[in-house]
Amino acid sequence: MSSTRTQVYLTEEQRERIDTLTRAEGITLAEVVRRALDDYFERQSADVEAALSATFGAAPEATAPSRDEWDRG
Repeated sequence: MSSTRTQVYLTEEQRERIDTLTRAEGITLAEVVRRALDDYFERQSADVEAALSATFGAAPEATAPSRDEWDRG
């Protein structure tokens, strides 16, 4: 896996919490950030899928305008 160097600013509290975690788990700050981002993206993806599943077929009587209607703008 190739990596890209990225700089971010953290609050003092965020940095302290990450430092505590890195010491407790024996991992790097970069690994904490990568795991957090992976978790965030996974949850975002799951939220979209859940929303689509929850609304699928919610308006079966809905119809789309004809193509002529689209072209009139």
